[in-house]
Amino acid sequence: MSLSLILVGLFLAVLVSASTGTPSWTAVRISGPINPVVADFIVTHLEMAQSQSSEAFLLELDTPGGLDTSMRRIIQAMLASDVPVIVYVYPSGARAASAGALITLAADFAVMAPGTNIGAATPVSIGMSGGNEDSAMLEKVRNDAVAYARSIAEQRGRNLDWAEQIVRDAISTAASEALELKVIDLVASSESELLEKLDGRRYLRHGQERFLESAGAQLTFYEMNWRQRILDTISNPTVAYMLMMLGLLGIFFEISQPGVILPGVVGAIALLLAFFAFQTLPINYAGVLLILLAMILFILEIKVASYGMLTVGGIVALALGSLMLVDSSEPYLQVSRVVIFATVAVCSGFVVFCLYYVLRTQKSRFQSGAEAMVGEQGRAVTAVHGEGQVFVHGEYWDAYAAEPIDADEPVEIVRIASGMRLEVRSLPRPAGDQ
Repeated sequence: MSLSLILVGLFLAVLVSASTGTPSWTAVRISGPINPVVADFIVTHLEMAQSQSSEAFLLELDTPGGLDTSMRRIIQAMLASDVPVIVYVYPSGARAASAGALITLAADFAVMAPGTNIGAATPVSIGMSGGNEDSAMLEKVRNDAVAYARSIAEQRGRNLDWAEQIVRDAISTAASEALELKVIDLVASSESELLEKLDGRRYLRHGQERFLESAGAQLTFYEMNWRQRILDTISNPTVAYMLMMLGLLGIFFEISQPGVILPGVVGAIALLLAFFAFQTLPINYAGVLLILLAMILFILEIKVASYGMLTVGGIVALALGSLMLVDSSEPYLQVSRVVIFATVAVCSGFVVFCLYYVLRTQKSRFQSGAEAMVGEQGRAVTAVHGEGQVFVHGEYWDAYAAEPIDADEPVEIVRIASGMRLEVRSLPRPAGDQ
């Protein structure tokens, strides 16, 4: 009876909700750099909001910036969206810097929480050496970014001069000042206040004037699936670097100890994941080549007697390559220096440890088989010169010697000749042996 009452109550609640026409919004939260994985996540759910006829799409944003290509993909989807897009820089202490600033400008409604900031969208020079040619190229990139920022601001009716300044002068503006400069539309301290202040606001779509219904809207937040979370995690520069080092170490161990298999498999998988992550980062391939050179020098140390010089060169190349790997002045795009030094130290120690045991194994005597008999001692059963017999390891062997050996003399095996004959040489008799 009680179960029936519960089901009836739920059914009535659904009917009441449908009859009241509560607006439904699709929402996502982004906290971190803008990369291809994040762009795919945002665009997918923006398209889903349109297919499900959501009243609006809410993007809660806290980002230090990101890749230009990912930013442009998000902005293109926002400008082409049939549903209104609200970008909310939230919570307090968050920021919409660099790529995040332009994404906020592109929203139908740009809102910031108190204590947040927006701006600093100057393009970062990658691989610029400071020469005239590089300066001219950087100026072209900057002018392109300025034109893009101004076009977005113009389309959304925002402050064009401010949009240009965040690119040329890298200025950053607090929420209250951004509202005064008409960079954003509202300042709201919470999601409920955001919905209350946006209700009845006017926006344009396909040249027609529309009004946003947000009072009492139901926000449905979506999160990244497991695949997107994994890809987003490995796109972190430090994680990508560690994956690369793990991959190289696995392959080095497999080459130095063939047949183990597991290190080679793990290394190959880690390298493939690292190469995927490199697509999202400003990689300096001179750094990659230096790291590969370090691995080659470590492997050559096994084959060439360099008295440790190849290993030293490999450690130096590994350290320099690691420092040069990511070419960006943005902190969120750099590999942690602490991680670099710790990883170089651990990898170098591991390689030296492996090389020590590999070389020791190569130089050690055979422990089994015919080769292990070289150096063993026994006694001549008969006189040995051109031919004869010796007794070694409890066995009788045919033997010969370069110099005559009398019967019952102690002998030492020099080598195994063809036909399983032993070449032996005479040994002095132990003291006191008659």
